[in-house]
Amino acid sequence: MLATMIEWLTEQDPFPPTRLALGPDTDAPGLLAAGGELSVARLQQAYRQGIFPWFGPGQPVMWWSTAPRMVLPVADFRLTRSLRKTLQRFRRTPGCAVRIDTAFPQVIAHCAGTPRPGQDGTWIVEGVQRAYLDWHQQGQVHSFETWVDGELVGGLYGINLGRMFYGESMFALRTDASKIALAALVCFCRAHGIEVIDCQQETSHLASMGGSAWPREAFESHLKRVVDLPPPTDWTYDESLWSHLFETA
Repeated sequence: MLATMIEWLTEQDPFPPTRLALGPDTDAPGLLAAGGELSVARLQQAYRQGIFPWFGPGQPVMWWSTAPRMVLPVADFRLTRSLRKTLQRFRRTPGCAVRIDTAFPQVIAHCAGTPRPGQDGTWIVEGVQRAYLDWHQQGQVHSFETWVDGELVGGLYGINLGRMFYGESMFALRTDASKIALAALVCFCRAHGIEVIDCQQETSHLASMGGSAWPREAFESHLKRVVDLPPPTDWTYDESLWSHLFETA
């Protein structure tokens, strides 16, 4: 059983080495440990090592280190013809704007509550929402938001440590609203020297947008290089940031 194959943690226990995560021939590839609490300090320890929590309602906290690790190198982001047209229309339409951190509680609530094909329920349970709200208030968790005529229609949230951004979840109430937020995040990262966005799970959708599957060793090596660098200090989205996408596309 899984309980005999992974370590059960208390809040004080260090995380096991990520190489001990369950392998691809198991029922839960990438599962590293279970137990403990979702305190901000614990989450910081986890993400610095490339570990993240993921569990469902009624389950204990479960900690994961997936391999390969899906990432989006921002230099490789693919601006498709259709997304280019969407962004151009969005930018020239009055009342349309991207904002950062103006509605974080609503963003995480929408990410938790928006139905997704093939998924029952959500991993963004109440305890997860509370933990990331606390972390947001400490300035390391951020939301990128798509607004139309004063209405929040899409967005995403994630964690910033140093010059690393860990994407967590997205939602869209209108067509392409989450893609607009992702494109804005790419522009922000390019402007602030953040080379890679962590996407955790490998999907064909992310691959189509420029995502790559990295070996665990390559991902963790990148983290060691960037998580202690000075983080961005200005978390606002200025229209001029779009130039980091369109001037190279």
